[in-house]
Parts: sequence; structure tokens; C-alpha cells
Amino acid sequence: MPDFPAGFRWGVSTSAYQIEGATTVDGRGPSIWDTFAHEAGRIVDGSTGDQACDHYHRHAEDTALLAGLGVSAYRFSIAWPRVQPTGTGPANTAGLDFYDRLVDGLLAAGIDPVATLFHWDLPQPLEDAGGWLHRDTAARFAEYADLTATRLGDRVKLWITLNEPFIHMTLGYGIGTHAPGRALLFDAFPAAHHQLLGHGLAVAALRARTASPVAIANNYSPVRQVGDTDADRAAAQAYDALHNRLFTDPLLGRGYPDAPGLDPAVIRDGDLDVLAAPIDVLGVNYYNPTGVRAPEEGSPLPFEMVPLDGYPRTAFDWPVAPDGLRELLRQLHHRYGDALPPVQVTESGCAYDDAPDAQGRVDDPERIAYLDGHVRAMREAMAEGVPVTGYFVWSLLDNWEWAEGFTKRFGLVHVDYPTQRRTPKSSYAWFRDLVRR
Repeated sequence: MPDFPAGFRWGVSTSAYQIEGATTVDGRGPSIWDTFAHEAGRIVDGSTGDQACDHYHRHAEDTALLAGLGVSAYRFSIAWPRVQPTGTGPANTAGLDFYDRLVDGLLAAGIDPVATLFHWDLPQPLEDAGGWLHRDTAARFAEYADLTATRLGDRVKLWITLNEPFIHMTLGYGIGTHAPGRALLFDAFPAAHHQLLGHGLAVAALRARTASPVAIANNYSPVRQVGDTDADRAAAQAYDALHNRLFTDPLLGRGYPDAPGLDPAVIRDGDLDVLAAPIDVLGVNYYNPTGVRAPEEGSPLPFEMVPLDGYPRTAFDWPVAPDGLRELLRQLHHRYGDALPPVQVTESGCAYDDAPDAQGRVDDPERIAYLDGHVRAMREAMAEGVPVTGYFVWSLLDNWEWAEGFTKRFGLVHVDYPTQRRTPKSSYAWFRDLVRR
């Protein structure tokens, strides 16, 4: 493994609804995922995040696992309905008390708290009022950011406003496979703009409360054109604009690209200046490239996504393509130049069907190979001048994986959900040794 510069940030990531459980404890209100998961047919195995990994009650145990890894940072998310049960009004003190305990425990273990404000768990009352399709949600998000930073801003070392707004817009509002389950296709663009507006307003709120750096975490996927016609090239360009540029161009002061579904009527005077509030770090979440070709005649979409051949596959049937991470990082560096802030890979990981053997060990060589390849690809991009300053594995724990329920395991630590027993996998030891080196 090549060397990394001193101060490089090694970490792992989780999200609140996927691990915390305790969904009705200490005044927490319902989120869109509580509602969605309890609707019949929404989740593959019929499960919910009601208990998940019970991290709310086991955070000290999980902090000990982090300390055992030797990571310098832990990226977690704060549940908005735990802080503001209805999405408005004063802070719920008991909810913030939990994050106080978590943050203090991390600092005592020598681990930097990296807090994400929104990882998809919108308070249900805000969704009832229109959710991210409604402009007022952006203002409510800024108020929530202010309340949270007022309590934790002196100790959180990096703030991330939004996690993967493209995925939330597309799966939650575009095709409806994630909460809140709307299927609007390109009419979901307001959910893009209002998330980004909320980000910009939250950046201002955070700057007023804390001196810690501020970031956003976007999902990116290098586009691999399948076919060689002009229509295939146009399809690849359209998908790239939607997935990779719609949530980055305006953040870095370039305005919106020419992307499918873009609705200028949603954008008000001054909005683009708010969106382009300077950030200190760009979070990059990468899992796989996307194959794209021209759609069949009559398709409502300007592109068709197709499988990419020649790659190993994860349990999600995603192609394992470490070269895609290097390609993506180089692309960002080339596309944005000096406007690109330092980059941290805020999610990188894979799902496999891990299970304990007869001795209780969980051996996951495929995950080790995945992480090794992606870390090496990232280091190659760094050697070519891309300003990468951190890498976070998704995820610390096996967890409740959204619409897939408990059927997909991403963790460095195996969780037996009926007993909540944690068992570090062989990948946990591999990553620990990498961090030590």
C-alpha cells in the first residue's frame, strides 16, 4: 500500500435511521422513513428501522469499536426529528442530549466527530406540508442547522449539510423506491433546488455558530457510454449532467447545467448566490460507474441505464470498479479546477452476504479486495494532483439498508440483529492495520 500524507483523515460512516433505532424514545418525532417503512410492500423483507442496530442505547460499545479501528474520524448523521420532532419550533433537549453524549465519547476516544445534518430522515410533518418540493423546507432546514450547531458547534470537527441530494431526489421524489415514495420523474426538480437552497442557508447558519469547516456529500457515478452513436453520446451527456453536475455546478458558482427536468421557474432571484456559499470540503460518495445508452423510442427518459460487463459484482449487483473512483476524482479536478475545494471520500464500500462461520468468525475477503482497490485508486488520483484529504468506509456496522431492509450488509462489523451482537469482520482488522500503517 502506498504512503499517505500526514494528517490524512481515515474514518467510517453511518446514518441515523439506519443504526439508531429508538424511534419513539425521548421525544423523537416520526420521519418520512418511519412512515414509508411501515407501509406494506415498501421494504424487501418487511422490516423497519424501529430498532435497527440499537445504536441509541449502544453508542458507547460502538465508540469502542471505532477506537479499536484507530480511525481519526467518525461520520454520523443527526436525526432531524430527534432534534425537532415536527421540523419546526424549539429544540428537543433530550434528543440533543444523545448527540452530546456521542460527541463527548468520540472526543474522549481521540476521534473527530463529523456530523451530517440530513441523511434523508425528514420530519414527517414537513413532508405533509410538501417536503423538499416546498420552498419553506429550505428555511426550516436552516433553523434546524442553527439549533444543532448552537449545541454541538464547539465540538463537531466537520459539518456536512446534506447527504446525496441526487439520490434523495431521484429515489424519493423521482421514482418512489425510497421515502417519501413519490414518483414524479423530472417533475421532482424542485426537490433538487430546495435541497441545495437549504444547504446554502444552512452554511450561513453554521458559519454564524461554529468555526469548524462545512461540507456537502454528493453521490457521483462516472458515466460509461454503451454504444457509439450520436444518440448514445447525447444520452451519456444527459445522464452525466443530471447525476454528476446538477448538484455540483451551482455549488461551485457555475449555475445549473443543461440537465433533464431543469425548471427555471423554481429558481428565484438571488438563489444561485445562496447555493454557491463557499464550502471548505466537498464530500464524494462513490460506489460504482453507470452504463448509459440511448433509450428506446417512446421512453420518458433521455437515457437508458444498462449493466456494465466485465466486472465482479457486489450483493447489490453493482460492478466493482476501483478505476471509477480514480476517474471520478480526476474528472472533478479537471472540470472545476481551482474552484474545487479539498475532497474527502465520505462513503466507499460494498455489500456482501457475510455470515459467521462455525467458530463465530466473519471472513469477508471480497470486501478487503474492494477497499484495497479503491484506496489504491484514490492514492493514484492524489498523485496526479487531486486534493483528497480523507477516506471514510461505508460502513462501521451492518445496518438497516433502506428499501432493502436487513438483506444487505455493508459493515466492517457484523451485527446479529435479533441479539445485537457485534462481531468485527476480517475487513475490520484489515482497515485497522491500514490506518496504523
